[in-house]
Amino acid sequence: MTSFTHNINDFALWTALVTPFTADGNIDFPSLSALVAEQQAANNAILLCGSTGEGLALETAEQLSIVKFVCELKPSVPLMVAVGGYNLQQQLAWIEQCNTLAIDAYLLTAPIYAKPGVVGQTQWFKALMDASDNPCMIYNVPSRSGVSIDVDCIANLAKHPNMWAMKEASGDINQFLAYQQAAPKVKMFSGEDGLMPYLASAGAVGLVSVCSNAWPQATHCYVQKSVEGGHDPKLFAIWSTAIDSLFEVANPIPVKVLMHKKQTIKTPLLRAPLTHLELVSDQRVISADAAIQYWYVCNNTAQTMAE
Repeated sequence: MTSFTHNINDFALWTALVTPFTADGNIDFPSLSALVAEQQAANNAILLCGSTGEGLALETAEQLSIVKFVCELKPSVPLMVAVGGYNLQQQLAWIEQCNTLAIDAYLLTAPIYAKPGVVGQTQWFKALMDASDNPCMIYNVPSRSGVSIDVDCIANLAKHPNMWAMKEASGDINQFLAYQQAAPKVKMFSGEDGLMPYLASAGAVGLVSVCSNAWPQATHCYVQKSVEGGHDPKLFAIWSTAIDSLFEVANPIPVKVLMHKKQTIKTPLLRAPLTHLELVSDQRVISADAAIQYWYVCNNTAQTMAE
């Protein structure tokens, strides 16, 4: 078991990092290094190989190469690694490999496609958390997994020593509140960028974000204001419109297109079946970028003057 220096509870924003590719479709490690440095400069924690990172489209060896590479960079922010799929033994083997690396947490998703009930879900997550040497965040994302995690499953797991947090991305605030009631000591994170201010008012302590790939500093400020209760309707109207542009087609297509436009990654390429050609026009993301940059300059200037 590896010892860690990061306190994961000090970080309200986790960036679900994209995986940059070269023109020939291989992992672009120099760009990956630059992305890690950018998130570190914004003091954002990092999630590797999640759905935004196209984890399920990567070979296991490629996923491992990403995690090892980022660990070797020794970032000053925590690292979380996604665990997702269908085959339990493969996921246990993945956790066993990652346990030897300098990571801080795991993101555990419900098994895709299978649609297990409360008993199967409880057994699945318990097996993964039993195998883990690190705290775990359970991820409810029925739009991708095909099933919503049962509230009774969360209640069953609430006292597990590795049950640290939950990422809620159903879009249903009643579901969020039900999980919170079932496991009041488990930290709740929004899994949807646009709902952060509203879920923060209901008790969310942070966000696992897509948009912080494109706007690391600005999203950090957005999350901070949400957690602090700065619910200015005009402020969040700007963010809601900008965030919508990043989900015009399947994530992470728009954010990769925007990052390529901003020259933070060398290509907008994705792994099949996703393709950047799905986004017919980049005008919405370009307009959103200008709006968020203007918002951040205004808010950062105001905060500096206040200090």
